[in-house]
Order: sequence, then C-alpha cells, then structure tokens
Amino acid sequence: MGCCSGRCTLICICTFQLVLALERQVFDFLGYQWAPILANFFHIVMVILGLFGTIQYRPRYIAVYTVWAALWLAWNVFIICFYLDVGGLSKDSDLLTFNISAHHSWWSEHGPGCVRREMPQASIQAPESHSYITVMGCLMDYQYIEVVHSGTQIVVALLGFVYACFVVSAITEEEDSFDFIGGFDPFPLYHVNEKPSHLLLKPMYL
Repeated sequence: MGCCSGRCTLICICTFQLVLALERQVFDFLGYQWAPILANFFHIVMVILGLFGTIQYRPRYIAVYTVWAALWLAWNVFIICFYLDVGGLSKDSDLLTFNISAHHSWWSEHGPGCVRREMPQASIQAPESHSYITVMGCLMDYQYIEVVHSGTQIVVALLGFVYACFVVSAITEEEDSFDFIGGFDPFPLYHVNEKPSHLLLKPMYL
C-alpha cells in the first residue's frame, strides 16, 4: 500500500485518538470519574495495539482494535445518555464514581466562563468547617461539554472502525495473493531439483 492509502490514514486516526484519549483522561482524573478513567485506560491500550498492528502489518491486532472501536462507540453513547438524563439515567448520580464519592465532572465547576465561589455555613459550628460551592456565569453547561467530548470520540472511533476494516481486508488480500504465487511456499512451483550425477561417461567402441 502506498503512503496515501487507508493504512496511513488509519495511523493518523489512531494517533489523533491517542491525543483525545489522553486529554480526556486528564480531566476525568481531575473530576475523580473512576469509570471513565478505567474505560480511557483500556481505550489507550487498544489504540496503541491497533497503531502497532497497522504499522507492522498485523491484521489480527487491527481486528482486535476494530472490535474495541465498536465497544468504544457504545460506551460514548452511554455517556451521552447519562449526561442528557436519557433512559432513566441521571447526571446527578454517582454512577461514574462507583458510588465511592460525590464528585461530578470537572467541567461542572471549571467550565468556560464559570465563576466558583465558596459560601461557608455560619449557622453550624463544627470542628470541621463546611461550605457550599456555587458556580455562576458558565458559558456552557458542563453536561453539554461532556456530550461534545463523547460526540467527538464517536466520530473518530467510527472513522477508525471503517478504515480498520478496510486495512484488514487489504492486508488479507495481499497475503492471499502472495500465497497464491508461491511466496510462502518453501518448495516453489518452479523448484528445480538438482542431483549430482554419479554416472561416468565411457567411450564406446563398435
């Protein structure tokens, strides 16, 4: 395959996916979103596997990446439904943190234009001071930022899925055609078996 083929396109897609996954992992760590953190980790591993398989012409590795791309599509659809409160899901639940903590998306307090203020509770006297956190002036609600992130992941994963299927098909066809002409045959079609001759030519007298 040439440099402008689907293989090079898939390499670019996998590289872009790695950048997006690392960016998302950082913000999920900041928001203590444990379920997305685990999903992002597996995604990074699978994308690296697909990238290695594409560079090294390993169709089995690319096939594994293709299966993961389909699962990654489903995961991001779930995230969109979660933040848009679709299908009985609620963005205010602790589902993404495994009910370990009450943290929510990092963008809920640090979105573009958001002003974060802490208001202490003066009516309660306790050794540990508690405070309410109010966020005002956000240019975009945090759930829509998460939806945009997941939507971008879906588009890139869909492209990766299509090109991975194309590359696997192309590599398989190349290997089949190479086998057909005897490329992997240790005894090729036109093999000449040369044997040393032990016959001595003697002159004949009539």
